[in-house]
Amino acid sequence: MELTNTRLTLQLINDNNKVRLLLELYRLQGNITRVKINELKPLKPRYEVPDVLIREPPTEPLSLLSQDENGVVLSLGAESQRVIVSARPFRLDIMEGREVLMSLNSRGLLAFEHLRMPSISSCKSLLSLFASQAAKEEEEKVEDVMWEETFKSHSDSKPNGPSAVSLDFSLPGVEHVYVATTSSYFTYKMEMDNGDPYRLYNLDVFQYELYNPMALYGAVPVMLAHNAQRTTGIFWLNAAETWVDISSNTAGKTVFGKMLDYVQGSSETPQTDVRWISESGIIDVFIMLGPTPNDVFSQYASLTGTQSFPPLASLGYHQCRWNYNDQEDVQSVDAGFDEHDIPYDFIWLDIEHTDGKRYFTWDPHKFATPKEMLQGLMDKKRKMVAIVDPHIKVDSNYKIHNEIRSRGFYIKNKDGGDYEGWCWPGSAGYPDFTRADMRAWWASMFAYDQYEGSMENLYTWNDMNEPSVFNGPEVTMHKDAMHGAWEHRDVHNLYGFYVQMATAEGLIQRSGGVERPFVLTRAFFAGSQRFGAVWTGDNAAEWDHLKISIPMCLSLGLVGISFCGADVGGFFKSPSTELLVRWYQTGAYQPFFRAHAHLDTPRREPWLFGPENTALIREAVRQRYTFMPYWYQQFYLAHRTGQPVMRPLWVEYPQDPATFDSVSVTCLQTLLGAVLTFVCVCVPQVWFDIHTFQKHNGAQNLYIPVTMSSIPVFQRGGSIIPRKMRVRRSSSCMEHDPYTLYVALNPQRTAEGELYIDDGHTFNYEKKEFIHRRLSFANNVLSSVNLAPDAQFTTGSWIERIVILGASKPSKVTLKAADGQESQIEFEFDASMSVLTLRKPGMNSGADWTVTLQ
Repeated sequence: MELTNTRLTLQLINDNNKVRLLLELYRLQGNITRVKINELKPLKPRYEVPDVLIREPPTEPLSLLSQDENGVVLSLGAESQRVIVSARPFRLDIMEGREVLMSLNSRGLLAFEHLRMPSISSCKSLLSLFASQAAKEEEEKVEDVMWEETFKSHSDSKPNGPSAVSLDFSLPGVEHVYVATTSSYFTYKMEMDNGDPYRLYNLDVFQYELYNPMALYGAVPVMLAHNAQRTTGIFWLNAAETWVDISSNTAGKTVFGKMLDYVQGSSETPQTDVRWISESGIIDVFIMLGPTPNDVFSQYASLTGTQSFPPLASLGYHQCRWNYNDQEDVQSVDAGFDEHDIPYDFIWLDIEHTDGKRYFTWDPHKFATPKEMLQGLMDKKRKMVAIVDPHIKVDSNYKIHNEIRSRGFYIKNKDGGDYEGWCWPGSAGYPDFTRADMRAWWASMFAYDQYEGSMENLYTWNDMNEPSVFNGPEVTMHKDAMHGAWEHRDVHNLYGFYVQMATAEGLIQRSGGVERPFVLTRAFFAGSQRFGAVWTGDNAAEWDHLKISIPMCLSLGLVGISFCGADVGGFFKSPSTELLVRWYQTGAYQPFFRAHAHLDTPRREPWLFGPENTALIREAVRQRYTFMPYWYQQFYLAHRTGQPVMRPLWVEYPQDPATFDSVSVTCLQTLLGAVLTFVCVCVPQVWFDIHTFQKHNGAQNLYIPVTMSSIPVFQRGGSIIPRKMRVRRSSSCMEHDPYTLYVALNPQRTAEGELYIDDGHTFNYEKKEFIHRRLSFANNVLSSVNLAPDAQFTTGSWIERIVILGASKPSKVTLKAADGQESQIEFEFDASMSVLTLRKPGMNSGADWTVTLQ
């Protein structure tokens, strides 16, 4: 054991006194503890995940509090917070006062299968060198090391034998934990039967099942644990196939190390036990100690980055299907939105727009003049997204394929040749996006002189990037394919992460670093939030798929991926008219708002279901556009802080157990930022219906009757929301339009909010070119104060209306402008609803002002 200023190192030794593993423990800035375990002298280096962390995490000093023959106690800096390292048996206990926050290896399930020479044909499993005796006996039943596995007709060679790693964690006092994947089964609570483990392995699953913990398109190896006293997080940095086994226990059953002179809790104390298991790599785990939900979000963001700040237009409505047939079809759909007065910002093209599934190309007959098509959209301030998938058609007449092959950029098979699989183009190669030079080349292909027919209003969709291999095991790549020195098994869950990274960089580079990109990905990993948006994949037109889209997005938001949505209407099958309308009403209040449909489904543009339903869909989409300033402000906040845009109620009310199930499919409660709730059941505070302005007092369950025309959305008392009520054909057309401020008073008759404005599409906000103002109401005075006095930006928008909910009738209302001039404001008061409306106050959105009610 060795302790330096910032690191504890410990050699873990097996029963034969033969050194096997090296443990490193670090105290990181921001109340994070990092534990790394690797082979001390491996046969060859084991894979350590690069590029996910935004930097090498800065460390803070460790100090020794006490030591005996069995271990040490180290201070973690925070008051009374420490880690106890016990040697025999090995375990770590993180304490605060006399409370155990988390224990590592308390069940003796630390496992690390060593790499070994293939000449060893048979030996005992080394999996349990540091496990409990019971676990050892179980593992000793394994007679032979498997050097090859089979899956149906596929074989997976293992040149160095099994290489799995695992570690267990115990969380006393915790009943609720949250695991984030695009799996349709997300949250675990102690009362549930201990079921199958979650599988984190990115896969293209055809018509996936609901309420199933098995693998799907993306995986973030993060778990949040929450009770009324504390929120903590575990970030398991490993890109191989991973399993998360969660079970309930009681803290009183845990055997504590010698240096703990008492037992935390009693036999009735709840406890959640978690075991992380990965097929290869090392153990590299970050323990985020909170203590609040927002602290955990900040801690995780300090490691993997925050949500990218999207272009404002990408927060509008997206119209997509597989596939719009040709340029005339695109023009017709675009005109249909104008004819039916429905706004939209993006129209999408799927794989059929290409020349024979060759990406970066256009079908020469159906899309013969793409720039003309794009210019027609640009004239209306609209945009397009075209798909670019990472499987490349093997065709000697295809420039992209020839370049990748000549540069040696394809992933290799185990025998050293280019790996080929079957996907949409037929026989396809797969670029090795783990290579920085490959990613740089891919990014260069988005330049306007390389991607012929592209323009600045063309953005990108990365699909099939798990990667999807139709004739591969589980419809993905063989694990023994090679990325340079690394097997695919080591990097699998990173593939989609790297594809989106390279694509986003390409869109940035093509503009000379000026314009923000928009890239949608299906596969993702920790850190994918830095590069764009995610959607929940190929869902179905069924009510349960609509319902589960809410916890899917909530779960992803908890681990940094705020820009998430589900295919409105369902990708597979055909929705009933009622389901389609309800899906639009739901999607309008999810971060990424896109309708999409399968090639074989009937057309379902919003105006194809009769005038009444068209009107309902129009109203849902227009509501989305009135809230665009608020969505944009919330994404700015997410970009700066890591806080999720769409969040469960327990994030805002962490001490209220009634909110703890608000990520599950049985209790759909959602906050957009901190002030809007959709599908609200339990309301801890005062809320106002945004449509009727009816007030609902807190501490009660609401049962809101709904009709086909109503969407249950509420604004929290104590909040101020800026909206734009003049809805036009696209968000860009609304850039200079005025704002309406909705001020919802709490019982103390106060409210706060923010207004953020910039150009909506460039990185100039990083140069302090923006407006950021705090809006507050107190003592009958509404004021606007500059939150960024060093920033400069000019806007032509103004405040045209102020609506105060829960107000009293004033005798007069006075506006004091930035220059000190005072004027009277006309107002109306609805006594039956206690709503005060101030008309045409007229102040500039970026200026200081006060409005006084007398």
